[in-house]
Amino acid sequence: MNPTSTPIRRIILTGFMGSGKSTVGPLVAQRLGWRFLDADDVFETEAGMTIAEFFARHGEPAFRDREHATIARLATADALVLALGGGAIERDATRDLLLNSPGTLLVHLEVTLPTTLARCRGTEHTRPILADHANLEARYQRRLPLYRTAHVSVVVDTLTPAQVTDAILGAADL
Repeated sequence: MNPTSTPIRRIILTGFMGSGKSTVGPLVAQRLGWRFLDADDVFETEAGMTIAEFFARHGEPAFRDREHATIARLATADALVLALGGGAIERDATRDLLLNSPGTLLVHLEVTLPTTLARCRGTEHTRPILADHANLEARYQRRLPLYRTAHVSVVVDTLTPAQVTDAILGAADL
């Protein structure tokens, strides 16, 4: 389901935490012979600190500015599967860039909130938002319609990583 007549040169994965972006991304890249990057990992390497540390020192607006610049730079590469952080889709400029860049297929890995909680159990020390269910629910509800603006959505709750990979490749017609 290529949204344009331009051949797909990169696949960008978006979705809520626990949707499988970091699990499925490398599988898609391997099948295509492309490389895989996680935007959060690139951010942390370049910043020389974790995202949590960056938030604490500089605040969310500075983080979102730098995150957007990182994604904008990475999203020009060919033969790339890129996993985004869960909140990247909230910035209009980032979303618009990914939806309108020729050769880019933006894929939403859709997961229900109960699946997120089950998959992320035990990671509360690195994802403190998991302990605040009201805030987590509000964040999920705020982001879901934004995720659904992607070129393709794949409902992943009951799929294996191999099945999600097949669905992405089928949607990309690659």
